Amino acid sequence: MINLTAIQLAEVVQGQLIGDSSFAIRSVITDSRVPVSGNGSMFIALVGPNHNGHEYIGELYNVRNIKAYLVEKGEVDYTSYPNATFVEVDDTLQALQRLGAYHRNRFVYPVVGITGSNGKTIVKEWLNQLLSSEHQIVRSPRSYNSQVGVPLSVLQMDDHFDLAIFEAGISKPGEMVKLQPIIDPTIGIFTNIGMPHQENFDDIDEKVNEKLKLFREVKTLIYCKDHAVIDSIVQENTLLADNQLLTWGQNPTSKVQVKSIQRQSGKTQINIRYNQQEFTVSIPFTDTASCENAMHCVTTMLLLGYSTQDIDLRLQRLQPVAMRMELKEGINGCSIINDSYNSDLGSLAIAIDFLMQQKQHDQHVVILSDILESGYAPEQLYSKVAQMLEDKGVDLLIGIGPEISRYDYAFEIDAEFYTSTHEFLLDLKRKEICDAAILVKGSRKFHFEQISAALERKVHRTTLEINLNAIAHNLNYYRSLLKPGVKVMAMVKAFSYGSGSYEIVNLLQFQRVDYLGVAYTDEGVSLREAGISLPIVVLNPSFGTYELMVEFNLEPEIYNITGLKEFINVLNRVGVSSYGIHIKIDSGMHRLGFTPDQLDELLAMLKSTNSVRVKSIFSHLAASNEPQHDQFTIHQIETFDRACNLLIDALGYQPIRHILNTGGIERYPEAQFEMVRLGIGLYGISPTHSEKLMPISTLRSKVIQVKQIQPGDTVGYSRKGIVDKPTMVVTIPVGYADGLSRLLGNGNYSMMLNGTLVPTIGNISMDTCMLDATGVDVHEGDEVIVFGHKPTISDMAKAMGTIPYEVLTSISQRVKRVYFQE
Repeated sequence: MINLTAIQLAEVVQGQLIGDSSFAIRSVITDSRVPVSGNGSMFIALVGPNHNGHEYIGELYNVRNIKAYLVEKGEVDYTSYPNATFVEVDDTLQALQRLGAYHRNRFVYPVVGITGSNGKTIVKEWLNQLLSSEHQIVRSPRSYNSQVGVPLSVLQMDDHFDLAIFEAGISKPGEMVKLQPIIDPTIGIFTNIGMPHQENFDDIDEKVNEKLKLFREVKTLIYCKDHAVIDSIVQENTLLADNQLLTWGQNPTSKVQVKSIQRQSGKTQINIRYNQQEFTVSIPFTDTASCENAMHCVTTMLLLGYSTQDIDLRLQRLQPVAMRMELKEGINGCSIINDSYNSDLGSLAIAIDFLMQQKQHDQHVVILSDILESGYAPEQLYSKVAQMLEDKGVDLLIGIGPEISRYDYAFEIDAEFYTSTHEFLLDLKRKEICDAAILVKGSRKFHFEQISAALERKVHRTTLEINLNAIAHNLNYYRSLLKPGVKVMAMVKAFSYGSGSYEIVNLLQFQRVDYLGVAYTDEGVSLREAGISLPIVVLNPSFGTYELMVEFNLEPEIYNITGLKEFINVLNRVGVSSYGIHIKIDSGMHRLGFTPDQLDELLAMLKSTNSVRVKSIFSHLAASNEPQHDQFTIHQIETFDRACNLLIDALGYQPIRHILNTGGIERYPEAQFEMVRLGIGLYGISPTHSEKLMPISTLRSKVIQVKQIQPGDTVGYSRKGIVDKPTMVVTIPVGYADGLSRLLGNGNYSMMLNGTLVPTIGNISMDTCMLDATGVDVHEGDEVIVFGHKPTISDMAKAMGTIPYEVLTSISQRVKRVYFQE
């Protein structure tokens, strides 16, 4: 809670006030897309390389009733918003950071600041698990550790808390000095150092020194002395005395010395020496990263005065940290968002925002447990929850737990309450929730995974996971290559290249792409029925669907005179004028489009009618990613440019022009015109800069049987898999009916099983395939990565002698899609 008047906030951020000086500001928002109440909210119009928050003030003022804004000089005509209050500054991000630093200085309770290359979020969440029984803790939501995320995290601080834990992440020099006064930690944790973002630093030493700037005012810095680079630079740092350093590690000079580590039966025992006392702690994990993260927590608890017995007891109860929300297909036409491992106000707000992005459903339901250890008195807590649900537009709350049920009167939206998960599951059998987006959000003790399992549609054991964060990352990478003002058409044809339909498009709409491109009319109709409002171009419309296109406000590609005549006839019949169309020019690919010698006839028809208006003129490059064809590509661009000039001169107005596809965006910046079309690059595949992209898809399966066979035995149809030595064969439930090509059988492709690439053996069957897992410790139920980070989808395409497009679009619809957002 900020609790400032507009004039007070203007003084804090060193800005100029325009409007009501007494306007009471209770909260700030930086994302205009997030549902929020206008009462007491201030929108901060951030400006970045691919966005300008000032562009959304009109919508926020007129539709969302937001009446307070933090803006940059020269960006807003204040007379257009007579009832609004503005604070004008030179730089809105800097102003947000000043506000964060001011707010931090209002509180004197301890603040733990965490930085490092990896483990920041895990350490933060584990400390919350370990300390929350004594402390009321405010912490960064999820991974809010950026230049924007850190001040937003710190603005959560209020007097109800007595301990804060915040992350700080940087990607280049000069960033940590801005975050330090905002977090101003009293206790610092430097988790480790590695290669992430190394491209922006001269060497590792520079990055360590940059991260260390967070700790210039700490009372105590915790780090692992075994990280020699960190230790060396810390020891040379004159700002930190030895009594401010609490080191741990196997290094014998560590103040908290790790004497031994023993792993067995899914647990790790760590023997520790501290202050001449030896003790052992046990954690329910065996991987190296978890051991390191746990030791940061152990050392922090020792600093805070916890007994060794208490530390061990609490560490044994550590739970995995859920780093993502999953979107799955549910029963009764529902979509299920599974975030069922923790529940607090910060993560609840983020999860509801994701829920409200699901425009394919009119009804949005939240299933919520008691919120434990929030720092607020129960009545105040559930009043805050109720206001949040109402502000964000949730239709139905299902509250589970004795406490939320006790405060049922706080909720004015439709609500049902149950004292336990078991009680709700019994009632679920007698009721139906249909055609709704459902968020399942609960504290771990309520075992909401049982609710998720009951609501999810049970289908294939093989799943295609889609990383929505990766899609957003890839979109923003290509946006960074564009000149200011150039629009993006996202290609979502063929079920978004096999990745999904409305699930992907909801994200793209949220990310404010300008146009969508689909192949056929029925794809566009499905998107409209799912609540998608973006302009949609149908690239291969059949004449018989023209009336349907008009009904659903879909815009056709027009590539010949016959199609144009037929569409004009339809428009005349239904009485529509100035309907948007998109003219396709054949610039040399010779697939579809008007050739240069057909333009006069085209213009004559366009000028003879007011039924249509040309929204865009476009063409398609045949070989934009192949340097050997550069001269042909340049010829195509020049041919297209001449055709556009002829059409525009005759039409008397300027349609959008676009010719660049993914490969073209990367290689021909001079030909961006007013829009580009982003297809396969959106899905993580680039012919030239794959290192800049994130793969979005992982195809996972499970071992359903393990067999030991002997020399002379054969595997699969036609006995193609012949073995000459004792061989371990595993079967997984994915075959050519799922999109796994028969070309991949008989050792032509390998999949990842328990960290080892294992080859196929025998022919690929319709529903299954077999792998040679000889030498691998494998059991039924073990996971197999068909493609993902390794092997990649490009590896599979290469083994098939084809392109990644074909692999993506071949994954059968019977393979369950799981969408997640971290």
